[in-house]
Amino acid sequence: MARHNLGTVVSFEVTRTLKKKQFWLTTLLVPVVIGIVIALIVLSNTATDSKVDSQKDATLRFTYSDASGYIDPAIATAFGGTLATDPDQAIADVKSGQSAAYFSYPAQPTKEATTAYGADLGIFDNGKYSSVATQLMVASAQEKIGDPTLTGLARGSFQVDAVTYKDGAVSGGILGAIAPLLFLLIFYVVIVMLGNQMLTSTLEEKENRVTEMILTTLNPTTLIMGKIISLFIIGIVQMLVFILPVLFGYLFFRTSLSLPDVDFSQLIVNPGQMVVGALLLIGGFTLFMGTLVAAGAIMPTAKEASQVFGIVMALVFVPLYAVSLVVSDPHALIVQLFTFFPYSAPVTAMLRNGLGSLSPLESGIVIAELFILGGIVLRLAVQLFRYGSVEYTKRVSLRTVFARSRG
Repeated sequence: MARHNLGTVVSFEVTRTLKKKQFWLTTLLVPVVIGIVIALIVLSNTATDSKVDSQKDATLRFTYSDASGYIDPAIATAFGGTLATDPDQAIADVKSGQSAAYFSYPAQPTKEATTAYGADLGIFDNGKYSSVATQLMVASAQEKIGDPTLTGLARGSFQVDAVTYKDGAVSGGILGAIAPLLFLLIFYVVIVMLGNQMLTSTLEEKENRVTEMILTTLNPTTLIMGKIISLFIIGIVQMLVFILPVLFGYLFFRTSLSLPDVDFSQLIVNPGQMVVGALLLIGGFTLFMGTLVAAGAIMPTAKEASQVFGIVMALVFVPLYAVSLVVSDPHALIVQLFTFFPYSAPVTAMLRNGLGSLSPLESGIVIAELFILGGIVLRLAVQLFRYGSVEYTKRVSLRTVFARSRG
């Protein structure tokens, strides 16, 4: 009978939520906005590329002076340049509009700045002056060196592939961190999108004055667990809706969006890290959801309960302020405090797990802490809901609840 009731609660809660127009309006708002942003970026990048392509064949008529002696006259002529005999007059010609631009190369280009004078073409188009001046110097330097490969090496144009080892095996680096860090992303999505709904889910029955009738036919534990399971299912639906436009944009508009071409076959998946990440996600979800249910059972109205939600969100995001320290010095005191303090532990531990700095002992302690405390908080939430479900006008007194439970 209990299993049947649990299934009934889950089915009812999921169906009721999915039938709400507000749920779909809120859920679809994010992918629609993402789609609009993708479309605007694609159109903008397409227009920019067309403009760049059209300017490739355009020539810029300019004058120049070269105190360094590195500029090759033949190359300068090919670029559209003419040697200026009087720098002051060249600047005056630019000011009067008789010359498009004037480049003044100093005696030591690596220590002194080259000055490019030109007519104001707008914030973005003005950049072409420095671009042409740079290209002319680079082309002249390459001509003097006479070896394109040597020129590239001198400019640092070569690739270095780093291979690092951990415990005698090749470590994944950033490619090894992507998979376990997905659990952190899921945690944030679930808490941010469903936290407030979990906080107010039990308050709907209380504000509608139907909790007494519900509890005559349904165990409070079954009701609470059914609501948590249903919200997790709804969270999966929301994440799938969010992911679709991102995947669509990556697969079909990767070049237009200037996204990196990631070779997913090169991703390194560490089974141990994935198991730890999954357990931290479930434990953290249990603790935070239990806390929100308990808060909802105490408060008489959703308005008062929303204050608790703000505090919970602060606890979720506080570890991000120390993310640089988590990366650089995971054994620092503040990082250790965030790792073992229950309400900052899920985020900090999942981050450290992804980066490979969470030891097996630390992961075991944090996971045990989250599940044990999460179970205690869930049990407390059920008790609070059982005894506080009929308190319609004031907050539930914890002292009263514990006194009744002992009695």
